[in-house]
Amino acid sequence: MRDHAHEIADYFPAGLATIDTAWPSEDRMDLTVHVVGKAVQGGVEIEDDQVFIEIDLPPALGFLRGVVERSVKNEGTRLLEKK
Repeated sequence: MRDHAHEIADYFPAGLATIDTAWPSEDRMDLTVHVVGKAVQGGVEIEDDQVFIEIDLPPALGFLRGVVERSVKNEGTRLLEKK
């Protein structure tokens, strides 16, 4: 997943978002998505048989919750399956 984390920004229309990632440990990626003037914090925790994804969506972007959840599930799965 580390090798493909930069692809997260590609899920947004060109130029709409930038992504900053950090790996505080081998099994944890922290990320900040800068989109439409807002910073959205999140993280990915990888365990042997599970992956936990957390996103702190600001209230102003709450209407996007369903879209974000679907995208994270679909694209996150795709990233995890890449070799």
